[in-house]
Amino acid sequence: MRPSPLLLALPALSTAQQQFPFLDQVKGWFAQASNSISSAIPSAPSPPSVPNPVASGAKVIADAKVQPLTKDNYQDVLKPGAATASPGIEEWMIFVTGGNKTCFGRCERAETAWNESTALLSASRSPPNLGLLDCEAEPVLCNAWAVGPPTIFHFLIPQPLADQSTPATTVRSFGLNRTTVTAPEIASIHLEEKYTQKEPYEGIFHPFDGPLAKAGLAIPVGYAIWGFSLIPSWAFMIGVSFISRSMMSRRMQGGAPAGGAQPAAAPAAGS
Repeated sequence: MRPSPLLLALPALSTAQQQFPFLDQVKGWFAQASNSISSAIPSAPSPPSVPNPVASGAKVIADAKVQPLTKDNYQDVLKPGAATASPGIEEWMIFVTGGNKTCFGRCERAETAWNESTALLSASRSPPNLGLLDCEAEPVLCNAWAVGPPTIFHFLIPQPLADQSTPATTVRSFGLNRTTVTAPEIASIHLEEKYTQKEPYEGIFHPFDGPLAKAGLAIPVGYAIWGFSLIPSWAFMIGVSFISRSMMSRRMQGGAPAGGAQPAAAPAAGS
């Protein structure tokens, strides 16, 4: 059998590598040059993240159909007999959301579910009016209503009667789970009339018929609560400490004899 020329050349190459060490240097030079060329060629940029088309489209629909509420416009938007009202009772669903301060940055899922639910609500036979209250931008109004995100407010606002008297407005609130809420769950409040299964709210913070609202004090109280929330906890501790010390000092002064007279000394023994 005739040996391969490549096999006959291997011993010669091995001897040449031992006798000519510059071959190793040439190899190193080629490796270094290859690395330099690789680093000089820019890597292809990673493709940008593609937004979810369903979520993006739902947000567009929500922005077009949802009325933002503020402390300045809510009385005009939600008042009985508004221009958008149909004869009878005007139904409103208001989504209460927030940001890092008011919702601890955990309202994103609820916002997505709300945006998707607006299409379901708008397609119903008698769609409700839709509103949005952002507690991050409107903390005074949220405090005036004593509501926190994420929540759905459901209002049934009646039309004025013939004598211009206004019947009571029915208010219900539905707290939303920040991690599991879905669009059908929100839409079912109206589509399945699940609001009828919940007792109406009739407390002091009722947005229309509560004592604060009727006295015109809802917004001032909202300002007060919001202002107290801005005071750091250490300031409260200092204030409580100062007041308690002042009270103790007054009690001690009140227990001393009038005029600063000292109590009479005890008589000496055997006198």
